[in-house]
Amino acid sequence: MKKVFFVLSIAILGTMACNSSDGNNTTPPAKAELKDAIDKPVYLTKQMFIDEIMDYQTNTTQWVYKGDMPGLVDFYADWCRPCKITSPILDELAQEYAGQIKIYKVNVDVERELAAVFGVQSIPTFLFMPMNGNPTMSAGIAQTPEQTKELFRQQIEEILLKKQ
Repeated sequence: MKKVFFVLSIAILGTMACNSSDGNNTTPPAKAELKDAIDKPVYLTKQMFIDEIMDYQTNTTQWVYKGDMPGLVDFYADWCRPCKITSPILDELAQEYAGQIKIYKVNVDVERELAAVFGVQSIPTFLFMPMNGNPTMSAGIAQTPEQTKELFRQQIEEILLKKQ
C-alpha cells in the first residue's frame, strides 16, 4: 500500500511540475495590446504578424511593412540557451528604445510557418524591419551578454534608426 501511495504521489508531482508555468509569458497578446505595447517585447502569432507586420501571403514578391515604427523580430525557442541570454537584453532594449522601435518575439516551435517563410534555420535569428526599405536578417549572438547588447544597439542604430 505504501508503494502505491508513493508511486501515485510521484506521478501527481511530476504532472504538476510539467504543467507549471516557468514565469515566461509566451501567450500572444490581444490586438489592442500589440498597438499599445511600446516598452516590452510583444509575442506574435502568424495571424498577428500578417495583420500588423507584413502580409506575406498577399505580398509574395515585395516587402510591405505595416508597422508604425521600426521593428525587431526575435525568432526564438524556449529551450534555446542563446535565446534565453537574449531575452532579458531585448526586454531592456525595449524599454531603452520605447517610442522609437518595437520588439517582437516569435516562438519557432509554435509558429513554424513564420520561421519557414523567413528561412530561419538556426536560432536565435533576428529580423530588423526599418520603416523604409527591405528588412535585414541576423543570426546568433556575441560571446558575452554585454557584447550582445552592444551588437543589438549598433544594429538598431544603423539599420532601424538609420544613424551612422
